Amino acid sequence: MKLGLLYSRIRKDEKLLLSELRDRGHEVAKIDVRKQRFGLNETTAEIADCDLVIDRCLATSRSLYATRFLSAYGVPVINSPETAAVCADKVKNSLALESAGVPTPATEVTFTKEAAMQSIKEFGYPCVIKPVVGSWGRLMAKLDTENAAEAVLEHKATLGHYEHKVFYVQEYVDKPGRDIRVLACDGEPVAAMTRSSEHWLTNAAKGGETATFELDDEAKELVRKASDAVGGGLLGVDLMETKDGEYTVHEVNHTVEFKALNEASDVDVPAAVVDWLELKAETANEAVMTA
Repeated sequence: MKLGLLYSRIRKDEKLLLSELRDRGHEVAKIDVRKQRFGLNETTAEIADCDLVIDRCLATSRSLYATRFLSAYGVPVINSPETAAVCADKVKNSLALESAGVPTPATEVTFTKEAAMQSIKEFGYPCVIKPVVGSWGRLMAKLDTENAAEAVLEHKATLGHYEHKVFYVQEYVDKPGRDIRVLACDGEPVAAMTRSSEHWLTNAAKGGETATFELDDEAKELVRKASDAVGGGLLGVDLMETKDGEYTVHEVNHTVEFKALNEASDVDVPAAVVDWLELKAETANEAVMTA
């Protein structure tokens, strides 16, 4: 298999993938998107003869556009630009989960401070406000009081980018000090871990402590449904446990990091991912031969 790797920075996650791919004798074309040009019909990127290209871009904008161009050239890409577009935008993400019948936190979107304040008052305190595009828990705020809400809304309203004028307000889920990250390949869980912290944000990127987690049948079914809802692929599905013992899915991630999961779990995560990539490449080649 010849695999193209889209990247802008090689992190530990990409090093784990590269090591596994090379140990199996696969050829890898490393494609630094910062150095490439993408035309309407061709690109400077080394994609010739690639059975598959995997998107590991750090920046959302690069991920969205680079995969869109590759798809237009007829190159199989993981994840698809359609999946990336849904996962990169929290509004689209929430709508996709709701439409698929996946339990997800109650959410409202408004376009003015005044309307956002009404949403916040109806949710009650605490509630959460998030940027529509973002990761690693950045620019998220737990609003505990009216004064805090007014300050955050004023701050967002004065920021320059139009995305900050979209107020994404969500109910606060009183989880048991942790959430659950599941790495899944087309809905099939590879491994799962909890991320625990005394802070309300439990992301591993925020310093949350990780531990392996055994998924029950209900959680596995939600992972499958959440994956299908956004179009499938190599995904990180984030679940929270509620006080009544149920699960809610608050997000699906399309350029999922897995180094912390690999360390927390007994599963060889890079090996499982490459197993799946080999199957995807084989399927893509069969489709070309029968076309």
